[in-house]
This record gives sequence, C-alpha cells and structure tokens, in this order.
Amino acid sequence: MTYDVYGIGNALVDSEFRISAAALDALGLDKGVMTLVERPRLEELVAGLEGFEHTRASGGSAANSIIAVAQFGGRAFYSCKVANDETGDFYLRDLRACGVDSNIHDGHRPPGDTGRCLVLVTPDAERTMNTYLGITGDLSDAEIDEDAIAASRYVYLEGYLVSADAGRRAAIHARHCAELAGVKTALSLSDPNMVQFFRDGLLEMIGNRVDLLFCNQAEACLMAGADSAQAALEALKPLARQLCITLGSQGALLWDGRAQHRVAPCAARLVDSNGAGDMFAGAFLYAISSGGMDFPAAGAFAARAAAEVVGHFGPRLPIERSRALLAG
Repeated sequence: MTYDVYGIGNALVDSEFRISAAALDALGLDKGVMTLVERPRLEELVAGLEGFEHTRASGGSAANSIIAVAQFGGRAFYSCKVANDETGDFYLRDLRACGVDSNIHDGHRPPGDTGRCLVLVTPDAERTMNTYLGITGDLSDAEIDEDAIAASRYVYLEGYLVSADAGRRAAIHARHCAELAGVKTALSLSDPNMVQFFRDGLLEMIGNRVDLLFCNQAEACLMAGADSAQAALEALKPLARQLCITLGSQGALLWDGRAQHRVAPCAARLVDSNGAGDMFAGAFLYAISSGGMDFPAAGAFAARAAAEVVGHFGPRLPIERSRALLAG
C-alpha cells in the first residue's frame, strides 16, 4: 500500500484566536459550534478581532486528522480544493511541510477565495468556529484521486462535506471508489449542527455501512435519537461495522464489531478544545492502519493524543510531541 489513510475534506486556513467570553458575546456568536458564514460576515468578524492574539495553520477537520496520521509516521494523502491566492499558497506549503501528499499542484489552481475558518477559543477552552468555505464549497469528483484511493488502507470522509451538494457527492464517490477497491471506509459526523441539519445527507454519505464511524456523544445521540452514549452505540451499529464515540473527560466508548471497549479518560490540562476530535480520529486511524495496535490499544493511544492536544493552543501538536507520544 502507498498510503495508510486517504482523506477528503474541506481545505481551510484556520486562524485561531484567544478571546474572552464577553468579546464572543459582543460578536453575536453561538458558542461551541461551527457556523457557516459568507465573505461579508467573515470580514466583519476579522475586523472585530483585530488586536487579538492568533495563529494560522492549514486545517479543515479531516485535514487535521490526516496531518496527525503523517506526524505519527503514517503515509497520508488529502484531497481538497484551494484557490490560486495567497491563502491557497500558504495552505499548500503547510500541507507539504507536514508530509501529506495531495491532489493540489502548483499552476493548476482556479481563481477565487481559499476557504478560511475563524476559531475563537474562550478561557474555558471551548472553541467556536465560523467558516467561510470559499472555493472548498465547490469540492467535487474532480478532486478525487482514484489511484490514490485504491492504494490506501483507509479512506476517511469528513462529515462537514454534507453541507454542500458537490462536496457530499464527492464524498459518496470516494466511498464508492474505496468499496470497489476493497479499501476500508471511515467517516466522522464532525459537528452536532451537521447532524441536526443534514442528517439525511450524512446517511447518504454512509451508504449501506461504513467500516468505522467517529462521533462525539452529542453527535451520536442526535444521529441515533438516543439519550445516552450506550443507547446511541447500539442504535448506530447498523450504520458502521466499528464505532468510536468520544465522551470528553469521560474517555471513549468503542465497538470493534464483536465486543465493546471502554477507554479510560486521560488527565489533561485544558487550554484549547479545538481539534480534540480530529486528533482522536487521526491518532486512531494511524494506530490501526500502520501502528500495529488492536482496537483497545488504538483507543487508548488516541485518548492520550487528544488529551495532549487540548493542552496546546491549536489543533495539532509539534512533531516532537507527536513522536514522544509514540515512544510512550
């Protein structure tokens, strides 16, 4: 196999800000969720955030997970769409620097705006995201590399793609390609808002069944119409051969297709919750695709990685911290 994990998702340059709860309220934002915005609203928010400390990195939920796979030592590919602008230049440089192969090539990017995401982190470590999709909203089958899919162990689909018709169709096409090639499929539900407003589209992306489904407790309960993680796990089994439901400070609940496993929580210094779920998925996919770990061990490793990333400002770890986690 050429790649351990092939991902498809939005390409967003993340600008992450430290912000007070009062400042968040003054901007009129719904705390703790991802909200799609148009360019005028993005520019309004950027103006309102002038002077706040922030960082910039290539992102998008699936991109964060795929970058984690690469930083742990896995072989990764990411299908996405960026424009021929400065933001796109930055995205491509950063993705390559992280060791991720991509469908994007210099000189073949269309005009437009590369997607951006404003990630606002309050003192309680909660993240609030406002996303301007830009050209990534036009992600389509054209960005799919079928040869790379066939040469992968897993194809990982980002649930956020459900919010755009073309993106949803591209994700479905990628799943079909994987199934035809005998490649395992994984999908993340991504965000409670995606489940609340686009549940039917997510079911289309899942198809008959994916091999592995990632979600947090809120997403799982919304998807299943359940009132507990345990009930949700039982209700979601027809949708996936294996399941990972993260429970925040309570660890995680896993189903490996035969048995249920409970992952103990890891002590964490909570600085920034952004990227915790992305890191869990990336670390887990690395562990089962190329790390030689079984399901319980992969869950424990992913929980340690997620606990590490929430103690760090930003959705990814420095490479040295990623390798230190592997060393135990």
